[in-house]
Amino acid sequence: MLIVPEFELPFKLYIDAACRQGLGAALHKRKIVDDEPREGVICYISRQLEDSEASYGATHTECLCLVWALEKLQYYLAGAVFEVYTDCTALKSLLNMKTTNRHMLKRQIAIQDYRGNMTII
Repeated sequence: MLIVPEFELPFKLYIDAACRQGLGAALHKRKIVDDEPREGVICYISRQLEDSEASYGATHTECLCLVWALEKLQYYLAGAVFEVYTDCTALKSLLNMKTTNRHMLKRQIAIQDYRGNMTII
C-alpha cells in the first residue's frame, strides 16, 4: 500500500546495493490505521550502476546507494528524523572514519546534512 507521508513520525529508509548490478531503496512510514500502527510504503526507487561504478566493492557500492537515495528522496528526508536500514555492517564505520579518498570524503559530506540513524539488519 502506498501512503501519503506524515512528517510527525520518523521515516524508515531501506537501502540495498547489488555489486555490478544496481541500487535500490524503499521509503517507509508508520501510520495509524484503525487505531493501530502500521508501516506503509511511500515510494520505491532503483537504478542500474554506471559502467564506472560497476567496479566498486560491496561497501563502497552500499555507500553510493545511501548517498543516491538521500539525494533522490531529499524532499522527504531533509530536516526529518529517519532510520536507515542496511545489510552492510561496514557502512556505519566507513562513514565515520577519517579518509583521504575523495569519493568517500564527498559521500561523507553529502550525508552530514541529514538527521538519520543507521541500523544494520
